[in-house]
This record gives sequence, structure tokens and C-alpha cells, in this order.
Amino acid sequence: MSISYHRLWKLLIDKNMSVAEMRRAADIAPNTVTRMKKDQEVTMIVLEKTCNVLEADFGDIVEYKK
Repeated sequence: MSISYHRLWKLLIDKNMSVAEMRRAADIAPNTVTRMKKDQEVTMIVLEKTCNVLEADFGDIVEYKK
């Protein structure tokens, strides 16, 4: 099982938003963003906050890879 946040990073570029701006707006801890950069799992709450800030759906920011 593998999780990829590649879509999140692309979406941030498309929205012209930095990772730091997204993190502050979503009220996410810096270590959580580090976990995302390493393609590690995070809680659904974090994903929900991220989606709310970016006006996106889970599938827009996370991809499951076999």
C-alpha cells in the first residue's frame, strides 16, 4: 500500500499557493506537512482541513497506489 500526495503539490502550484500558506490556512502542524511530503499517512481531519482550504475533494489531493 502506498499513498501519494503528488496531486496536492500540483494543486498548490495551480492555485499559486505555497505549502506554508496552505498549512497556516488549514491550521496543520509543520510535522504533519513533513509526513505528507514523505508520502506517509495522515488523519482524515488533516485531509478534510486541507480540502476545505483548497476547495477540493480527497481525490484531488491524495492518490492510492498499489
